[in-house]
Amino acid sequence: MRIIGIDPGTLTLGYGMIDEVSGEITHVACGALTAPSSMQLPDRLYKIYGELREIIKKYKPDEAAVEEPFVAKNAHSAIAIGQAIGAATIAIIESGIPLHHYTPAQIKQSVTSYGRSGKEQVADMVCIMLNLKSLPHPADAADALAVAICHVQAKHVSSLLK
Repeated sequence: MRIIGIDPGTLTLGYGMIDEVSGEITHVACGALTAPSSMQLPDRLYKIYGELREIIKKYKPDEAAVEEPFVAKNAHSAIAIGQAIGAATIAIIESGIPLHHYTPAQIKQSVTSYGRSGKEQVADMVCIMLNLKSLPHPADAADALAVAICHVQAKHVSSLLK
């Protein structure tokens, strides 16, 4: 099964593609889709949507997982990230791929066994779990791979509980 993980953002949207076969996960691709801050938000969202559609067409994932926004003090940022999730959701659903959502704590817990891990610890564990020689760049790509790994582990737990 091929899974795409998405770390949403309006300036940078990270994506990470992994394959899972018989419990083994391997890295396929990762990167970031960017839109300049000089673009109006609707234009950035449309650009990210179009580029994500191309990534989906190229790699043909079977399922998708998206990180939900962490809402702290900046509601404006949370709303913008929610809009980026909407753009990604449309690209994913339009492609007929099942979509799953995970909170930042769920992702950190599944990758590092601690729901309050820092970004560096998550990136280090992604490298270890995927046997990568170097940290994925940019950090949004590492986060997206963590989202995909979280989905694989959630599916595994779900199948054990059945």
